[in-house]
Amino acid sequence: MTPIEVFAPAKINLTLHVTGLRADGYHLLDSLVSFAGVGDVLRLEPAPEMRLRVTGPMAEGVPTDARNLCWRAAEAFGVPVSIELEKHLPAAAGIGGGSSDAAAVLHGMEQLCGRGFDGDLLALGADVPVCRLARAARMSGIGEKVAPVDLPRLSAVLVNPRVEVSTPRVFKALVQKDNPPMEALPEAGPAGLIRWIGACRNDLQTPAIAVQPVIARVLAALDGAGADLARMSGSGATCFGLFMSRDAADLAARGLQQACPEWWVTACDLG
Repeated sequence: MTPIEVFAPAKINLTLHVTGLRADGYHLLDSLVSFAGVGDVLRLEPAPEMRLRVTGPMAEGVPTDARNLCWRAAEAFGVPVSIELEKHLPAAAGIGGGSSDAAAVLHGMEQLCGRGFDGDLLALGADVPVCRLARAARMSGIGEKVAPVDLPRLSAVLVNPRVEVSTPRVFKALVQKDNPPMEALPEAGPAGLIRWIGACRNDLQTPAIAVQPVIARVLAALDGAGADLARMSGSGATCFGLFMSRDAADLAARGLQQACPEWWVTACDLG
């Protein structure tokens, strides 16, 4: 049987407002999410027992057992499979790599098994519901509320300085946990949307910089490369720069890669 191949796109938090803290310790969020044309690739096929192999340029250090969300997502179907995860996205990077991988595995398992997934997506991770949708959406609550939205295509440069950021440490460093939600999303073209995003926030950006100061350097580099807006995604350390054209994004990405060859840099489209 030919393996089933599925794509797991990078998740980009264009905005991320922290709006409260529940009694059980979970933070309430209000976030505009989009997905990039870059990501991981997964291949699944039936097997006598569960197996996970990780390949690709970002494979180092990625677990190949039940610690990996891919394994847990496949295991939820109760059918053993062999999974190859071709890893292109950096780990612990604020772009939902593990959650997007898990969501892609669920799609692949549905094709293999001929039935839908009726389990608890949040049990796999707070980003899995929006990654399951894999299109622009407003995500709120603790990740369980996902409302699709229509956004114009944006050109972007993603930059990760190849440092991992602990999400619990970032939330712990967040001083104000009860912030205003986003304003209503406007009907606007790329320029208007970028202005609106610029008026919003990522409330985790400042505490993430306190945890990993190099994030400030990445944001400054994106500004210096001509980005119309530079911001961190998720809890970091990946940052994105938005550009008015793909040519401008490609040019900026080449310049950043030459200036900082130790960083992970890629141009892409969002949407």
